[in-house]
Amino acid sequence: MKTNTGRFFEDYFIGQVIDHACPRTIGAGERALYHALYPSRHALYSSDAFAQSCGLQFSPIDDLIVFHVVFGKSVPDISINAVANLGYAEARWLEPVYPGDTLSSRSTVVGVKQNSSGKTGVVWVRTEGFNQEEKMVISFIRWVMVRKKDPLETSTETVVPILKDIVSAADLTVPINLNFDSYSTVLSGSSYKISDYKVGEIIDHADGTTITESEHMMATRLWQNTAKVHFDSTLRPDGKRLIYGGHIISMARALSFNGLENMQMIAAINAGAHVNPCFADDTIYAWSEVLDLAETAKPSIGAIRLRLVATKGQAGLLHDKNGKYNSAVLLDLDYWAFAPS
Repeated sequence: MKTNTGRFFEDYFIGQVIDHACPRTIGAGERALYHALYPSRHALYSSDAFAQSCGLQFSPIDDLIVFHVVFGKSVPDISINAVANLGYAEARWLEPVYPGDTLSSRSTVVGVKQNSSGKTGVVWVRTEGFNQEEKMVISFIRWVMVRKKDPLETSTETVVPILKDIVSAADLTVPINLNFDSYSTVLSGSSYKISDYKVGEIIDHADGTTITESEHMMATRLWQNTAKVHFDSTLRPDGKRLIYGGHIISMARALSFNGLENMQMIAAINAGAHVNPCFADDTIYAWSEVLDLAETAKPSIGAIRLRLVATKGQAGLLHDKNGKYNSAVLLDLDYWAFAPS
């Protein structure tokens, strides 16, 4: 049998290292298609001239393109038999990626836990992405619910990793040549800098978008994500294809431009959860809460910690009266971004 049905829960063990196949050279076409799929308008990723005014050689590839490509490489080995991707932690962007760079990825299993139903288990992995010079460009932990091959198999020892609540501002990596000394708020689209935001402030990004089958499947294929639940409608009792969670992250980040125009680079993801499933024809909106403000080693660059929420409901509404996530909430993402100070 030459075909590969993928790994099941029982196939993972602590310390297991998996080198993922199919390195990918990133071209400018990826960015053009990304900007066609999402209303992404951040100036640093749209203009070589703007990026050069900020000290970079030219416009880097969008942070979330890097995330999706590295994530996508891991899917055939980690989550092709997944029920759902559950969350993220300790994600850090370590090196800018430019058109022409080739990305590969590797994952290490750091946690396993069988679910009480006996039909599935949760697997935690640390996935790392590298460029053609073997420089690490991104690292993140994610956890995924995976089907079991044998519901009666119970020999797997439970190991739940201890994860950091947040990536410390001191551990954020500012690209070596990046500076905002000559930053143009006219070209970026907003005059609001770090100092104009206050902890606790809620920003309703106002715009919404309706998710379509064709766009989400195109996006998922673009990142070479082969998880079956995104394409095969027979895998769910309701006959629906599950929208790839990264599609929601990118859509919410793009919608957040309205109000956060100068949040140019994602530096880290502290925590992230796909709270409720999303399906085609759902209309999503986004809102953000300012969680923290911090300085970096470069006086012109500040770090802002934001909670980004994708929802089918109203801005600012996250939990119900019982403290559980509101049923309209799709994504709860806690991240750091770099912006002019």
